[in-house]
Amino acid sequence: QDQFVESGGGLAQPGGSLTLSCASSGFHFSTEVMGWYRQTPGSERELVATISAAGSNTNYAEPVKGRFTVSRNNAKMMTYLQMNNLKPEDTAVYYCNRRAGYSWYQPVVGNSWGQGTQVTVST
Repeated sequence: QDQFVESGGGLAQPGGSLTLSCASSGFHFSTEVMGWYRQTPGSERELVATISAAGSNTNYAEPVKGRFTVSRNNAKMMTYLQMNNLKPEDTAVYYCNRRAGYSWYQPVVGNSWGQGTQVTVST
């Protein structure tokens, strides 16, 4: 059973920064593409950032390009999302999961989701 534990969310002011962390277990982490997703009430979960298994390639959704940075530590089975210059529209619950491949439209292959971590950007 895949397990994902997200942390690091909270309240930030517009223009502020947060760093999210995701601890993974239950699968061979170092061979898996990972992704960060976010979801707002009434909306589908959307991919915002993805990172290749070795960490050498990253890609981002247009709204977060230049502001978010995804990274990973394979020895610790951790994935991170550094979020800078936060905007109110970044408010969402953020999740991580493993993906079928690096291409943007590859599906999630994890057999479960974590509880997510709430990010709220507001004055």
